[in-house]
Amino acid sequence: MGRSRYLRAVHPGPDGGLEPEAPDALRECLVRVSERIGRPAVLVAMDDLSAIAVSRMAPLLTDRFRIPHQPDNLPARVADKAELSRLCARWDVPHPETVIPASGAEAAEATWRLGLPVVAKWSRPWLLPAGTGLRSTTLVHTTAEARGLYERSAEAGSRLLLQRFLPAGPDTDWFFHGAFARGGHPLLAGSGRKELSWPVRTGLTAVGRWLPDPAVEEAGLRLADRLGYQGILDLDFRRDERGCFRLVDFNPRPGAQFRLFTDDFGLDVVQAMYLDLTGQRVPEPVGGPGRIFVAENYALLAAVRGRSLPRRRAGTGSGPSGGSAPGGVAAGAGVAEGAVAAPEPPLLPGGRRPEDGSDGPPAPRVPRAAGPVRGRGASGPGPSRPTPKGERGRTEPAWFAADDLGPFLAMLGAFLGRGLGKGARALRGVPRQGRRTARAVVRAPRQRAQPPAASRPAPPEASTEPDELVTR
Repeated sequence: MGRSRYLRAVHPGPDGGLEPEAPDALRECLVRVSERIGRPAVLVAMDDLSAIAVSRMAPLLTDRFRIPHQPDNLPARVADKAELSRLCARWDVPHPETVIPASGAEAAEATWRLGLPVVAKWSRPWLLPAGTGLRSTTLVHTTAEARGLYERSAEAGSRLLLQRFLPAGPDTDWFFHGAFARGGHPLLAGSGRKELSWPVRTGLTAVGRWLPDPAVEEAGLRLADRLGYQGILDLDFRRDERGCFRLVDFNPRPGAQFRLFTDDFGLDVVQAMYLDLTGQRVPEPVGGPGRIFVAENYALLAAVRGRSLPRRRAGTGSGPSGGSAPGGVAAGAGVAEGAVAAPEPPLLPGGRRPEDGSDGPPAPRVPRAAGPVRGRGASGPGPSRPTPKGERGRTEPAWFAADDLGPFLAMLGAFLGRGLGKGARALRGVPRQGRRTARAVVRAPRQRAQPPAASRPAPPEASTEPDELVTR
């Protein structure tokens, strides 16, 4: 963070960290930060726990910070995976079939009914205690695993959910990012496809592409409108076997790859929210679809373990990392363990905002054919439509967690393991005496043993209609 060109100052967070059920320490910390800044600042929560805590104490901070208005404890409701299932069933948003078991026996029975493997989730993952080995999401392969997880519900601090597993593929994982004014009015929004992830097929976005998809965009806009959502959100979708997009996660804050959704003049969802909360006009977005986001360390690791890295198109980006805030917003690792605060900037004549830190007028905007979502019903080409010839796609580089050796060590181990494997295969053709001999070996292709057709369970039927939440 010390080398970030967007960082102005870092304010330490609460002593001992942020406690989920004790927000007083966070409120006192934010009051001290406000006094240091000396004027109202925009507050953007960067993780679920901070978003929930800031929303709960927003009435006590309105004189000190500019905070999106979220009624009825909305961030906690949408981040709670059990409540999200109910909202999807109520508003006809496709969602994986979900069961909330009331006992270990019901958990075991649900795994058979849903079909193994089953995805197990804790409804409120921000309550998981550290050092227990519990993960927010687990792929369960046996009924005993499901029963064992349920028996740890008290330790996890929330209820266990079991969801039907949606297989991953090259075109199955999509996401939607948006910034919304009061009443769910979109300021900037877009859909994208996850090209590579780490861990492979299950983790965060290593390579993503901004691709307009009408189904994903319509679902995101409809949810924001019906919730009356104000602020930034990040939605995750997975396409099922029949091509229906199903909402699998709702994050009431910026996603790690939010810089993917940046127009040709640097406007992204955080900056759009900043301008709206400070009473400035949010300019009409120009360009954007086709842009690529790459987290270099995770992308390289995913390419080694998974498939090849997608070919980049002409043009490169020079934006910040995916976890940092854009220009004009002070981003740091201190405030509220993920909450970002920044003072309001001066308003330029004509309602224009400063560009690149200068006080002069912005550069003239050149209209482009393709543009991001700005209102209901806006959509672009489908996911399989190629980029028009001549349109230059930009790449947004990001290096996540430069001070975390985990990805680097994993990447190094992957390379070493691959190299050792190649060496072992080469040595198979060298006799012990050291003489290389020419041999022709014909091997029959390996075939995996398949059980009789009658004994194989039929895959669960996938409906394009939303599944009803089952709870006992």
